[in-house]
Amino acid sequence: MLAQSLDRAGFQAFVVPSSQTVDRTGLTGVFSHKLAGHLAGLGWIGKSALLITPEHGPRVRWGTVLTDAPLETGTRMDEMCRDCDACVKACPAHAFTGQAFDKPRPRSEIFAAEACDSYLSKREALHRACGICVYVCPFGRTE
Repeated sequence: MLAQSLDRAGFQAFVVPSSQTVDRTGLTGVFSHKLAGHLAGLGWIGKSALLITPEHGPRVRWGTVLTDAPLETGTRMDEMCRDCDACVKACPAHAFTGQAFDKPRPRSEIFAAEACDSYLSKREALHRACGICVYVCPFGRTE
């Protein structure tokens, strides 16, 4: 709907859907929604390698619309996890190293995507998801 609205206003728009894995070996997508959200000032990338917003924590599903419309951006947020390592301790796949996100740092130094994917594959066979890292994150909790 956003892309259609931009198109009607005379701007180009290209939708990048969420959860579109293009490299099953590297477990990457065509575009990093998390990095885009971080650079746009919507949140920070935490020790769980998820984009964490102050309002909802990691409990958000991201998609992206690329456009040539002149939009105002936010300011990048500093990482707020600091000494918290709830996601690191709770991860049953031991997929997180506890290192803070740093754009030049390879994802593998923060997050072992293969370990997470392997654990999720086993859970899918039992028709169960995981999401423990999302559940234990204290940011954006409403309870």
